[in-house]
Amino acid sequence: MTTAFLTHPDCLDHVTPPGHPERVARLEAILARLDAPEFAPLLRVDAPLADEAEVLRCHPQSYLDRIKGALPVVGHTTLDADTHLAPGSLSAALRGVGGNLMAVDMVLGGEAANAFVACRPPGHHAETETAMGFCLFGNVSVAAKYALDHHGLSRVAIVDFDVHHGNGTQDLMWDEPRILFASTHQMPLYPGTGAAEERGAHDNILNVPLPPMSGGAKFRQEFEGQVMPALAAFEPELVLISAGFDAHAADPLAQLNWSEADFAWVTQRLCDVADDHADGKVVSTLEGGYDLEALASGVAAHLKVLMERGS
Repeated sequence: MTTAFLTHPDCLDHVTPPGHPERVARLEAILARLDAPEFAPLLRVDAPLADEAEVLRCHPQSYLDRIKGALPVVGHTTLDADTHLAPGSLSAALRGVGGNLMAVDMVLGGEAANAFVACRPPGHHAETETAMGFCLFGNVSVAAKYALDHHGLSRVAIVDFDVHHGNGTQDLMWDEPRILFASTHQMPLYPGTGAAEERGAHDNILNVPLPPMSGGAKFRQEFEGQVMPALAAFEPELVLISAGFDAHAADPLAQLNWSEADFAWVTQRLCDVADDHADGKVVSTLEGGYDLEALASGVAAHLKVLMERGS
């Protein structure tokens, strides 16, 4: 089998205001890096538009209607200081949800060993009824619920190594005992959530805050000491990854000072978990990463491991 790579040109139509860190150039930088011959074996797939009913697995109809009603005909609508809508934003966001659902279908159906979804806007800050942190819909959360309720799985793990805490995923999964959500993130940092004491209604949330400037060695130590034992005890049937690359030393929004080797290492460890409990089934989706070169390099390191492990 191979690694599926899902994206769509619609994700370039989510145009943010000038100077915004979550910009079209992020996806363009990734796509340019993946033109290299070493990535030719990727199974490239157009991310489909999700049916709006799929969004309702995690968000209420009133929230979806509010997003649709706020779409501008031209220019931008501001939802909060960080989160904006352009005319193409809803289609882009629905591609993100649809890409994740198709990736789950492909991996669970045996069409691909694992998958990476490169869509934007990202999703892990989107709460049940609140768009924030550049995010509109909880892409990974919807995929997790889909795997449980459509495919009949019993246990799904979501692991988030974005430098910012996935407060949206935590909010959406707080009351879901069939999902383990584990997040490593810098603290203090936006959005201010993610303390170790935040455990979920069923002790199903594990937050591992990391201090600024702590570096990759500290991350690896805490991941081995906390996240890996929790994943082993949970025995997930599918591993979903919120793959943010903004913990890189070059990223302008945070200070964890990781390198490409750290992203490759954590990908290997998550593939180890999937091999032990989920027959290797991994679906990863793009979250943050705002230095273009560091983002492209981080994604490349992540994908190389997925390709090696999926071959």
